[in-house]
Amino acid sequence: MVLGIITSIAACPAIIGTTEAVRQGQSQNKREQHRGRKSNLLVTCSDPSRKARDIHGGTIVLHDQKLYATTVNPKIKLKNDSDDGQDPDRLDERGHLFAGYFFQYPDKKWGRRGDGYVTTIYDDPPQLNWVYVDKDTYEVKYGLKVDAEPHIVGPWNCTPIDKRLTFDGWEGFTVVEVEENVWQLYFDYDDDGLEKKVPVHRRIMEIELTRKELRMQKGDPIIA
Repeated sequence: MVLGIITSIAACPAIIGTTEAVRQGQSQNKREQHRGRKSNLLVTCSDPSRKARDIHGGTIVLHDQKLYATTVNPKIKLKNDSDDGQDPDRLDERGHLFAGYFFQYPDKKWGRRGDGYVTTIYDDPPQLNWVYVDKDTYEVKYGLKVDAEPHIVGPWNCTPIDKRLTFDGWEGFTVVEVEENVWQLYFDYDDDGLEKKVPVHRRIMEIELTRKELRMQKGDPIIA
């Protein structure tokens, strides 16, 4: 009897330790649930120029395998869009609102540094593409795995409190005015202002990207 009591007492720390480890694991999983939820990317631009108003408070949209910052919501369509003489190739008329989440990239083991990143490219039918940084131009792009694989595919992550997007451990997101009031997303991989990637006459602004979870509808799974 005494031996049984002694054995039980000796086992208590191990039991408590195991229970605490399980609780911590559950808490960690709960904190990480947001990583699998579809989120838009909101744009913050503190550049002092007036051009910052073109994108500050806007979102990221997809168009023709590239990403752009805009304050125009592509989901808002006027009834007579097709008859108003607007150019169907304009970004704000054909872009798809970014809706992405973190997802393990095949054969990549980044651990706590992050994951791959996917986004929807259509609402109906739903289809996902990988998001990556072009290794030659530093443009942020999206495409199939065969498109992404030759380039820099991650790791993608976000800051723990504000959920600001990071790539390879830091925030180097930049937009370049490729046409009048059209701002394409780049990542300043060399941290030199895209010195060798963008012509000197093009305007460049640094931005921050913050993940905003899509509103959950009835019946939606907790994890995307």
